Amino acid sequence: MQPTQPKPRPLHVAIVSKNAETLEGLEAYLRGAGVLTSSTRAIARAAELGASASALVLFPDDYTWDGAVAALTKCRTQNPRAPLVLVTRTPQRFEALAGPDDGALTVVVPKPAWSWTILDAIRAHIDDEPERESD
Repeated sequence: MQPTQPKPRPLHVAIVSKNAETLEGLEAYLRGAGVLTSSTRAIARAAELGASASALVLFPDDYTWDGAVAALTKCRTQNPRAPLVLVTRTPQRFEALAGPDDGALTVVVPKPAWSWTILDAIRAHIDDEPERESD
């Protein structure tokens, strides 16, 4: 008898945006693709939601630079293996955050971005990781 492989954890994505329409649309698409989601409009809750997520999607243009950077830093500290996907109109501004020290886990996606583009970016960076350990 072959040993059974542990069942992979379902993908769980946390989303942070001030725009309710963005949150609702992205959540609906991700849930339709079988992804668990949680979301908030409050940047201060980003790390809390991202702590147990497979990935965090942040729309940093909705917030102040300092607020976005502080949230990203806290998210990276609390969940260092989860990809951070930044969806922004100014990708060059955020590319410095995706430096060599973060293991390519900060992904900058230029706006406009379709929901499937965001999901593809998440999956590409989760699939590139070493096999995730179950908690």
